[in-house]
Amino acid sequence: MNPLGLPCATHTQPETVLAGRGITHDDRQFLAQCNLFRALPADERAKLIARAQIRKYAAHETIFLMGSTADSMMVVLSGHVLISVASPYGREIIFRIFVAGENFGEIAMLDGKERTADARAGSECRLAVLNRRDVLTILQHPNAWHGLVLTLCERLRNADEQMAEIALMSLPVRLAKALLRMTAIEPQPGDRRSQVPLSQREIGSLIGATRESVNLWLGRWQRMGILQTAENLMITVADRHALEELAQLR
Repeated sequence: MNPLGLPCATHTQPETVLAGRGITHDDRQFLAQCNLFRALPADERAKLIARAQIRKYAAHETIFLMGSTADSMMVVLSGHVLISVASPYGREIIFRIFVAGENFGEIAMLDGKERTADARAGSECRLAVLNRRDVLTILQHPNAWHGLVLTLCERLRNADEQMAEIALMSLPVRLAKALLRMTAIEPQPGDRRSQVPLSQREIGSLIGATRESVNLWLGRWQRMGILQTAENLMITVADRHALEELAQLR
């Protein structure tokens, strides 16, 4: 166990498939719909996707560490990825959660500098890894910049919103907003209820609160019937409308 209370990452390399291999037809269609590549001509997009490597990570496994060399970017095919930094005392601050269809690691890859945060698998993950050289080659095409600019603007917008929430909003409002955002990660087919695939400590880290404070409000909302908690501590949103009211969205 590390100071964060998580299983230590193994030193074995994640399972990797050579470029072009292991990419299914569904993977190709999925990658083609990513904002970063959607505007590319079909032939250029197909060339880039054909160069992708597929890597699988177990839950809590390290994908990259802050300060490491950035020679690639990743697209999440399944599962979710946590981006965070840790203090010398072991406290973790989670900045962002990336889910299926989203890309990460592109900023350090583009400027050639070191990674600015840690990335680890929040659950079992499949990632498409794109080499820096291949991506830079594609970015010579004018249409490629539209998707890149949209992606970077989204990053800035999310960062601004997160800072504003922590500075200006009360803990219950921040928590409700975070639960609403996270329930899109693993929606339940045919049911409006959704599960939150993060621990209470991780949720607290994401919204700038302690695990104890998060636990207090989750307990209150569970008694009100807004949330449900299973024996494995998985949180389920049972009444999304009520949670939206708590998040001041109604």
